[in-house]
Amino acid sequence: MESFKPQEIDCPLVNYCRNKRQRAIRELASFDVTMISDVKRSKDDAGTVNPHNYACLSHGEISVIGRRRTMEDTVKVVAGVAREGYVNKFDFFSVYDGHGGAAVANACRDRLHQLLANEIDQVWRDGDKVLDWQKVMSSCFTKMEQEVAENTMVLASGEMIGSTAVVVVVGRVEVAVANCGDSRAVMGRGGVALQLSRDHKPDRPDERERIEAAGGRIINWNGNRVLGVLATSRSIGDFYLKPYVICEPEVTVFDRTESDEFLIIASDGLWDVVSNELGCEVVRRCLDGQTTMRFPDGFVGSCAAQAAALLAELALARGSRDNISVIVVQLKTAD
Repeated sequence: MESFKPQEIDCPLVNYCRNKRQRAIRELASFDVTMISDVKRSKDDAGTVNPHNYACLSHGEISVIGRRRTMEDTVKVVAGVAREGYVNKFDFFSVYDGHGGAAVANACRDRLHQLLANEIDQVWRDGDKVLDWQKVMSSCFTKMEQEVAENTMVLASGEMIGSTAVVVVVGRVEVAVANCGDSRAVMGRGGVALQLSRDHKPDRPDERERIEAAGGRIINWNGNRVLGVLATSRSIGDFYLKPYVICEPEVTVFDRTESDEFLIIASDGLWDVVSNELGCEVVRRCLDGQTTMRFPDGFVGSCAAQAAALLAELALARGSRDNISVIVVQLKTAD
């Protein structure tokens, strides 16, 4: 198994600022690097956090421009996304990795969680007590793409623009994951890295079969690409590649267990250079207090926020050439 070597990231983030494109890494407040640490869940009268009261305990997130000239990644976190009916509220976490520009990713960031909330509320009003996550998520992604198609600001950016989307909804008894593209969600469960989503790559056998059945081709042009252009086989947008590239998400639902530790939700800027197992080892060490890192003066964040930042720094140290976005969600207190 690949293990985490602290010397890989022995230098703080500022040491990566070797040119103008990376200079913004020096300050988390800049447009190139955004870090937001969720407030830790409030304690009860006994001074402890009761994990049964919340879907998750804390989270941290970071988006880094890395070695790209432009920032096309974005993330969204919403606590208590369901507004009506259900006793068990859901926390919403998502990563959007844009290509051809940031317009579609930003549109998803601003709207997809609202569409999901509306879908959940509608299910409740229709009298259903159990959510069909496949139906709910598919409807949200389809509506999101329809809105993108009607958005004049997005259309002004051209047809060759789109975004991947990985959405994780955390409840007290279940975790629902919807993925469209090659961003990824991974869970640390009982010391094991559990991949919650499957990457949509053009050379994945079932994706290749679907694309070719629709009349498309996979061409190896600096890697396998749909019609030699797009390196992911599903996305929101990319209307010039319809019907080969679709927005239909793959949806999986996992029951919560006592062994669930944390979630890592990230763009391929992380996963291209960091394995699921290594990512989980880094987060586990952060949450257990075994690993600390040096931040720019004035940064204050939860262990989850530190874990997200450490993963981003590790990806940079390992040569990631893409934007890097990471969300770490703490599901239980460290032992």
